[in-house]
Amino acid sequence: MDTTTSAKIPSLHHQTEINWDNLDKTKLYVVGAGMFSGVTVALYPVSVIKTRMQVATGEAMRRNALATFKNILKVDGVPGLYRGFGTVITGAIPARIIFLTALETTKAASLKLVEPLKLSEPIQAFFANGLGGLSASLCSQAVVVPIDVVSQKLMVQGYSGHVRYKGGLDVAQKIIKADGIRGLYRGFGLSVMTYAPSSFVWWASYGSSQRIIWSAHDRWNDKESSPSQLTIVGVQATGGIIAGAVTSCVTTPLDTIKTRLQVNQNKPKAWGVARRLFAEDGWKGLYRGLGPRVFSSSAWGTSMIVCYEYLKRLCAKVEEA
Repeated sequence: MDTTTSAKIPSLHHQTEINWDNLDKTKLYVVGAGMFSGVTVALYPVSVIKTRMQVATGEAMRRNALATFKNILKVDGVPGLYRGFGTVITGAIPARIIFLTALETTKAASLKLVEPLKLSEPIQAFFANGLGGLSASLCSQAVVVPIDVVSQKLMVQGYSGHVRYKGGLDVAQKIIKADGIRGLYRGFGLSVMTYAPSSFVWWASYGSSQRIIWSAHDRWNDKESSPSQLTIVGVQATGGIIAGAVTSCVTTPLDTIKTRLQVNQNKPKAWGVARRLFAEDGWKGLYRGLGPRVFSSSAWGTSMIVCYEYLKRLCAKVEEA
């Protein structure tokens, strides 16, 4: 939920807000690292399934998400659903610290810029949250892209002809030996093109949808009464689901191309990958893995935002009397 809104917002929404300046940052980062790691453990298999579907060739292209899931279990067992997990969880902690700091500071600054325009609350939230998400994504890509490159190679190793590795360090060493540090940033431009707009759309959709939901809640209920914890979580979860679904539909084609670029040993160009996908399966080729991506984005986004909002309440500084 947007934490930087002015006093003009609906009263119920105002009661659920915690300003970034009123948070214990150290506690937020430490507790948050453990909390978000738990969410990653739960949802990581969906990312593996999505990635497998996006790089599939031949007969594997015809497998849906359930068939892909069964194939992974049959060939590799449960560990197959967590290939690359160690790399992701190690890099995710600094990436999230960078992301959350950039997100909240930019949201606060953006809201001050749009307030004089006298826009409606959903529109203000759309721009302030969206710009915050955009800034956060751009700042964190320096850490996220190498993690993606290494983890995705581990996810697809031995699958559809892809090379096998001994672990994340082995992947990184071989990439650097072959292509230098630049190899760890393969697809960086496309990642920025994918995740920066994706982050903008997600946070903008989340912020504006919440304003609309709270406004509707105000019309149907007593504005003076405090919303229950269940109501707060329900609004946040609904906003996360809406944001995840909208974002997935907008960004899946770029994500599919980016994944193929990052796992392909032949160093193809983005346009060449797009043409091949289109030739193989038409427009559907660009939306491979859409189902898992919608589920993953909505489930991850909902879990993440509910945990994050709870974390902010947990880490709020106690005002002295």
